[in-house]
Amino acid sequence: MSATTRNICAPADSDQAIRQALAHRLGPQKYNAWFRHGTQLELQDGLLRVGAANPFVAGWIESHFAEELAQAAQEVLKHPVAITVGVDAALGEQLRRRQRDAQAKLVTATAQGKSPVAVCPALRHRLEDFVTGSSNRLAYSAALAMTHADKGLCNRLFIHGSCGVGKTHLLQGICAAVQAAAPRARFKYITAEQFTNHFVEAIRAKRVETFRNSYRQLDLLAIDDVHFLAAKRATQEEFLHTFNAIDAAGRKVVMASDAHPSMVGQLAEQLVSRFVSGMVVKVQPPDPATRLAILRRWAERANLQVEREVLEFVASAITGSVRELEGAMVKLSALAEINRSPVTLALARQGLADQLSQTQSAVTMTDIESAVAAFFGVTPADIHSSSRMHTVSLARMTAMFLARRRTRMSFPEIGRFCGKNHSTVVLAVQKMERMLEGDQACRWMTAAGVKEMPLGGVLERLSEQLA
Repeated sequence: MSATTRNICAPADSDQAIRQALAHRLGPQKYNAWFRHGTQLELQDGLLRVGAANPFVAGWIESHFAEELAQAAQEVLKHPVAITVGVDAALGEQLRRRQRDAQAKLVTATAQGKSPVAVCPALRHRLEDFVTGSSNRLAYSAALAMTHADKGLCNRLFIHGSCGVGKTHLLQGICAAVQAAAPRARFKYITAEQFTNHFVEAIRAKRVETFRNSYRQLDLLAIDDVHFLAAKRATQEEFLHTFNAIDAAGRKVVMASDAHPSMVGQLAEQLVSRFVSGMVVKVQPPDPATRLAILRRWAERANLQVEREVLEFVASAITGSVRELEGAMVKLSALAEINRSPVTLALARQGLADQLSQTQSAVTMTDIESAVAAFFGVTPADIHSSSRMHTVSLARMTAMFLARRRTRMSFPEIGRFCGKNHSTVVLAVQKMERMLEGDQACRWMTAAGVKEMPLGGVLERLSEQLA
């Protein structure tokens, strides 16, 4: 699918015109985030096909921007047009290729002594924008201390907490503050998955020494989603040596994970011991006062006029992550724009009804994940990891199956919570249903050896625990 493909029945450059109309409707922030670099448009036989780089982006566009797409297309074409959204594998590969090419250029420049001052050019978050409260004040103070030029008492920081509580914000904020204070400082913000991919590519290209030089000479390494390293022995060993090299030179390493270092399954003891030797802090979900402050800050930045009673309603109704709060505000902003009306309490109650019915479910995904992890003897971080060990895979499938039975979460929502795509959840649920129909037994490894139980019995015990 290509943005330059033309339908012989469509006006010339109509797809570009649709893009411009869509950008006008959504505003630059939303358009740049979801459409500018990650989508392709094609008009064919009266149908507007929207291609996205991955299932998450495709699902988000379909559920949040379908109406705006249809209105933009009708504005340009002067007649209604059907919209279809799907994953464009070629586009995804193009984006990955550009990322690999950019990394290759960076590694080459580093090897030649021409590395740019900052090796992570795009930092979305700043520490001054972080809203603090009793749930995250310690983590914020620790992050602030890591930005000081002096070495301080500790040059290692490990931040852990559930999804969407601000860990990435703190890591990127540290990098941004270091960049502002010391423009020539060498730093890198990267996820553990990216670190793994770069390491594998370096091995394949026989450029391991270049890879090592690009990391081990950093003044600051900020690595997110450390739990992704679980069960990856070679990558763990390489990261251990990278960690040691940076630490021995008195430079700084900051990390973030969904779980405490000792709770990340299949992580080498040497890594765990080094992680806990620094400062380990937990970020809790925001308390009511912090949620209200976050909503007020978001409304100010978006220049959205919202009455205090509306903010208080959203803050009291949505008690999960910061991302849920921001998602609610994005939806209210869109509804207000569509209805050409201010954000009232009635609009908030009506517009967020579906979301609130899910977040206020008696059983949450976190409850299910904790119960399943304890039952199978794994950790919640294992369920989020890419490990394919049989016990971990069984626990992951069980959690996804129970989420579909016990909550109102959709396949994409479950996938996002577990760090997977929606097709993985669909396949897991289908497999569990077939096992139930065939009255099949589950086998998994425990400290006492292999354990076996009918799947129906497993689900019954877990349901009793959740009840």
